[in-house]
Amino acid sequence: MSTPDPIAAQAAADLAAVREQWGDLLAAISRRPRSEWPPRDSRAIGVVAEDDEPGTGRLPLTLREHPAPLNLAALDAALSVERDLFGLADTVAAAVQRPVRRHPSLNVASYSGRTAPALKLKRTRMVTVRSDRNDPARWIYAAPTDPGSRAYGLHWAAVWVEGRALGEQSGDLFTLVRPLLLDEIAATARRARRAVEQALGRDGQPTALDRPCPYCRGVLTAHTRSGDPMAATVVCATGSACTAPVLLDRGRRMWREAELVTLYVALESATQQA
Repeated sequence: MSTPDPIAAQAAADLAAVREQWGDLLAAISRRPRSEWPPRDSRAIGVVAEDDEPGTGRLPLTLREHPAPLNLAALDAALSVERDLFGLADTVAAAVQRPVRRHPSLNVASYSGRTAPALKLKRTRMVTVRSDRNDPARWIYAAPTDPGSRAYGLHWAAVWVEGRALGEQSGDLFTLVRPLLLDEIAATARRARRAVEQALGRDGQPTALDRPCPYCRGVLTAHTRSGDPMAATVVCATGSACTAPVLLDRGRRMWREAELVTLYVALESATQQA
């Protein structure tokens, strides 16, 4: 098996990251943004957000009925990513997807002139091959009354574009993506991933929490690593004087991985006792 093009491989990784975090982003739309633990990265403590109720989780945001958003930044990011990836799929389909096959069909039409007897004239018309049009691998463009493949949501758009970037074939339905178009795919995927991770606070920027350390009342700061939500940590600014039951890291108490659950429970307990 040949090694994928590095640009295509990175685009595939970025598209996969968008898909994996899409449910978290949709859940964030209905939550008021707050600087607390867990921050916008819910997966850091083992909680994975669901992608809405069954039957609607895949639909484009513009086709859904949903309550007023509490996190406008998350909504703006989701709409932007959705618009960009749907538009990218349209562009890629126009460049590499074979048109729907059509075959001739004979129609018999009657014609009667003033001076000639009634004649039977045969007309040929082209008919769409239904099985080709309904090929599940085909990207179907949106129409005023039909969302086409967009009805299957952003997940399918990301999977479909990833397949084209990696050169996956489905008979003779697709041609290979040219380098210039591959660059556009990679840039759009990178931009989409960045937008999702920024909206979820997973872009590597530190977040000062609005609740103090439950052990020493020191300032807590959450740190994430772009592209790796499981690498989140929280650091107490007090230093070695903090009595938290976690190890010191460069002179400060640090919570990571499963320890974050303990910190979250302690924060909740301190809030209830206040």
